[in-house]
Amino acid sequence: MDTSSKNGHFYSPTYGKLEILEMTQKIKDFLDSDLKKEYLLVIGSDSQEKNPIINGNRHIDIVTAVTIHKKGSGGIYFYSKKKVKIPNAPKKNVRGKIYAETMASLTFAEDFIPILKENLNGHSPMLEIHVDIGEHGESRNVIKEVVGMVTGSGYVAKTKPLSFGASKVADKHTK
Repeated sequence: MDTSSKNGHFYSPTYGKLEILEMTQKIKDFLDSDLKKEYLLVIGSDSQEKNPIINGNRHIDIVTAVTIHKKGSGGIYFYSKKKVKIPNAPKKNVRGKIYAETMASLTFAEDFIPILKENLNGHSPMLEIHVDIGEHGESRNVIKEVVGMVTGSGYVAKTKPLSFGASKVADKHTK
């Protein structure tokens, strides 16, 4: 899990700073608020280069967001931030940046989903991993690879324009 997740800290515009188990409880409460509704759990990451060169290495700030969408009725979200080194990247590297974002989401999902399922007592929403790539722009060259990484890990992958968890929610906190 990323540094802020290990320390248990996530942030929510609604609830403020939360420990990971507090976040899990807020998710459970939200899911229990209307048992007739359909829910979607989304994990997505986005990044921004801020002061990218540190000790000669390239770094990006990654935000990983956890969004719970109550279909037709809005949702809530939580996010954490971390700084990640991009290996072998002396200059801007879109592929490395996209891979780092995707791995942040996948690593977080691998650690978080078992904790969440344990605390939900079997009530499990649909899960998607959102990646901030699309058919337009520089990232289009890595779509197949990144979607393959996500689906190969056992998750449903969504790309732009359907990847709101990464391209809207996480992106909001990278600026």
